[in-house]
Amino acid sequence: MLLAVLLLTARIFSPTSAYTLVEDFSGSNFLSGFNFFSGTDPTHGFVRYLNRADAESQGLISVSDSSIYIGVDSKHQAANGRASVRLESKGTYSHGLFILDLEHMPGGTCGTWPSFWTYGQDGQWPASGEIDIIEGVHTSTTNGMSLHTTDGCSVGNSLMAGSVKTPNCYIRAPGQSANTGCLVESSSAESYGTGFNERGGGVYAMEWTSTAIRIFFFSRSSLPADIRSSSPDPSTWGTPQANFGGSCDIDKHFSNHRIILDTTFCGDWAGATWSSTPQCAALAGSCIDYVRDNPADFRESYWRIRSLRIYQ
Repeated sequence: MLLAVLLLTARIFSPTSAYTLVEDFSGSNFLSGFNFFSGTDPTHGFVRYLNRADAESQGLISVSDSSIYIGVDSKHQAANGRASVRLESKGTYSHGLFILDLEHMPGGTCGTWPSFWTYGQDGQWPASGEIDIIEGVHTSTTNGMSLHTTDGCSVGNSLMAGSVKTPNCYIRAPGQSANTGCLVESSSAESYGTGFNERGGGVYAMEWTSTAIRIFFFSRSSLPADIRSSSPDPSTWGTPQANFGGSCDIDKHFSNHRIILDTTFCGDWAGATWSSTPQCAALAGSCIDYVRDNPADFRESYWRIRSLRIYQ
């Protein structure tokens, strides 16, 4: 009897992965899971999102067996917005483990606003929530991770490596700028933009359960073996960069998300902070002026993705 109890206890508390791979978007298969969004940018960016045919003909999309390149126009002046790509997943998700393996991301260039994120599909943003996994503007050196919700969700004092900049996830929270949500800044200088790219990229993982939304970052040299072997076990990964839990009913505020990857310019964030970013404001009178007139400065504003794997 005692032996049976010990064996049951060991099964309950042993850190074994409960996740099974359900979708693997990688290499030449990557685009099978995504649609090209070519409408007006919801964040009011100075951008023209292209459909697949136009993106391919202009060299903004390139797929190989090992990776996918997703870029922006870096050859032409852009009177009506710089050409770019926004991908939206065909499927929707509630809960799971989402692991993005990146060799290169946009960032480090004034005017840019790249994002890898998810949001709910009920049509009444942010009633079903938004999760920003990778996001920054201009010459940011660290990644910003955030949630955006309706009222009643805030970040607790859960263990995390990043720093809480704003605790309330409600987009109209008193004492916070509109639409900021609950924001955590990464502790790693390798997590975003130039620092990320100079070290060969890395891996982001977002775990979404009923109790918390956690975001992990691993540089290329520190990637856990269980991610390499496609048998991920977040319980062995240590402290996440962001740990969104505490005073928030996750299942009430987050459901049915599409996965989005895009690069926009200026708009509600990068445009609004242009004049308060000295190294950018010195380049042009406005964000739009700079993005319009300096195509070659955006040659590094591209994503190169090895894979996106989804586990549930």
